Amino acid sequence: MPYEPGAGWQYDVPTSGSKRLPPAARYIESLTHQGYGFEAAIADLVDNSIDAGAHNVVISFLRDEDHLVSLLVIDDGGGMNDEQVDVAMTVGGRQGYAASALGHFGAGLKAASLSHADALTVISRTKRSPSTGRRWLTTRAQADFSCDIVDAKYCQDLIDRYDGVIGWHGTIVRWDGVRSFETITAGQTDRFLNETIERLETHLGLYLHRFLGREGFHVDIVVEDVSTRDELDHRGIEAIDPFGHRVTGRAGYPRTYTAPIEGVGELRMSAHIWPPKSPLVAYRGIGALTERQGFYIYRNDRLVQAGGWNGTRSGETHHNLSRIAIDLPPQPNDVFSLTVKKDGVNVTPAFARGLEKATDANGHTFAAYLAEAETTYREAARRSSEVHRKEAVPPGKGIDPRLKRTLRDELPELEGEDPITFRWEALPEEVFFDIVREEHVVRLNKEYRQAFNGDRRAGSNDAPALKAMLYLMLEKNFRMGRSSAQRDDEMALWNSVLLSAARCEISRFENDR
Repeated sequence: MPYEPGAGWQYDVPTSGSKRLPPAARYIESLTHQGYGFEAAIADLVDNSIDAGAHNVVISFLRDEDHLVSLLVIDDGGGMNDEQVDVAMTVGGRQGYAASALGHFGAGLKAASLSHADALTVISRTKRSPSTGRRWLTTRAQADFSCDIVDAKYCQDLIDRYDGVIGWHGTIVRWDGVRSFETITAGQTDRFLNETIERLETHLGLYLHRFLGREGFHVDIVVEDVSTRDELDHRGIEAIDPFGHRVTGRAGYPRTYTAPIEGVGELRMSAHIWPPKSPLVAYRGIGALTERQGFYIYRNDRLVQAGGWNGTRSGETHHNLSRIAIDLPPQPNDVFSLTVKKDGVNVTPAFARGLEKATDANGHTFAAYLAEAETTYREAARRSSEVHRKEAVPPGKGIDPRLKRTLRDELPELEGEDPITFRWEALPEEVFFDIVREEHVVRLNKEYRQAFNGDRRAGSNDAPALKAMLYLMLEKNFRMGRSSAQRDDEMALWNSVLLSAARCEISRFENDR
C-alpha cells in the first residue's frame, strides 16, 4: 500500500522498492584496519586448518639471510577445489558453517591476512582435484575487487615443496609484504624472530590448548632458509591449559555451578581456585594476572576469551586465583556474541542476573566461591615462608619446547634478556662445549653429537637431557655478565668430565654395533 501521511507515529518505515548496492572496492581497506594482533591473525588461519580437518599445521617464517621475506601457514586438511577457493577468497563468502566449526563470520582469512600483509595467496588441492590458487593484492583489491588466479604449475610446485606436510590434500596460505617484517632494522632479525615466536607460542598454546592436548593434532613453527630450505629453527607448540594446576588452591575445587540465563537456559560453569603464587606458565606466563582472572569462555572447544569479568565486577588483585571455564551453548542466542577477532565475548545484562542466582549441586552460591578465592589469596599473602628462586635468563632455540616450558615453569624469567641458544658446531677435538657470552650462545662440539642421539635422527632440539643439565650449570654465566676465575675453572672441569663421558658413550655405541 502507498504511504499516507498521518499524525500518529509510523511504527514500520514505509519503502517504495529496493536496489542493489555492492560494497565499494575501498571496503577492502577497512579489512586492513580491523585491529588484528599478529598472534590473533595467525590463530584465525589455524582455525581454518582445524575446520578443514588438519592433523598437522606448520607456520613457516621464510628468511633470506638477514631478511624475512614471507610467512606461510601450511596444513594437511581436506583442501579446496577451484570453486571452494573462490568462495574462501570472497569477503563474507564462507556461508553455511557447520555447528562445530570455528569459523563464524566469513571474513577471518581476508581480514586477518590483509591486516598484516600486502598480498594474500591461497593455494590448495583435494584428493579429487588439482592444485589451484588465488591471490589478493591489497592495492588492486582496493581499486576494483580484482583477485588474481595463480598459475597452475606454480600451485603444484609450492604444494610439492611442502610434501612433508601436504600429502594428497592440504592448503597453503602465503603472506607477502608483511608489514612488521619491513620494520626490522639491520642485525635485529634474530631478536625479532625470538620475540615474535615466543608470543605466538603462548597465544596459540593458550587459545587452542584443548586441540593441542589431543592426540593426532600438532602445530609447529619453523624458520626456513628460503634458498637452501634448511630449518634454522623448529618449535612444536605445547598446550597451555589455564586450568592446568597440579594441585587445587583450596579443597573442594573445582566446582560446577549452574546459572539460569534468560534466553539461554541453564549455563554450566567450572570454577577453579589456583594455588597461590604458582610459578607455572599456565598461571603466570600468559599475561598480567589481573587480566587473566575471571571467565575463560570457549566456543566449540576454542578459547575465545581468556579472562575478564564481562562487566559483572572489576579486576582486583585479590581475585587473581579465580578462573571460571564456560562453554558457550551451541544454539544461537541473544545473550552471548563473539567479537569478529574471536578475542572476547559480549554479553547482555541477562548474564549478570544469572550469575547472582548461580549455585552448585550442594547449594553453594557463586558469590561464596568468589569469597573463598579471595580468602585463599589473602591467607597466602600473609605467609612469608616461601622460598624464592633467582630470576634466570630464559632458554631459547635448540631446546625442546616441552623442556623449555618446564624450565620456565620452575624458574622466574629475567626480563629484558635474550634467550640462551644451543647450537652444535665444529669445535676443537679437546673441547666439548664453550659459550659466547655476548651472544647468549652455548656451542656444543658436533663431533660428539652421536653420543646423545645414537641411531636417532639429529634435530635442532635434540639431546634434551644434556641441554637441560648444561642450561642449569651455565645460566649464571650469562646472567652475571663478565667471567670470573672461579666460573672459568668450573667450566673447564665440566668440559673435561663431559668430554670423557661423551667419548665413553661413543665407544660403547661402536662396540655394540
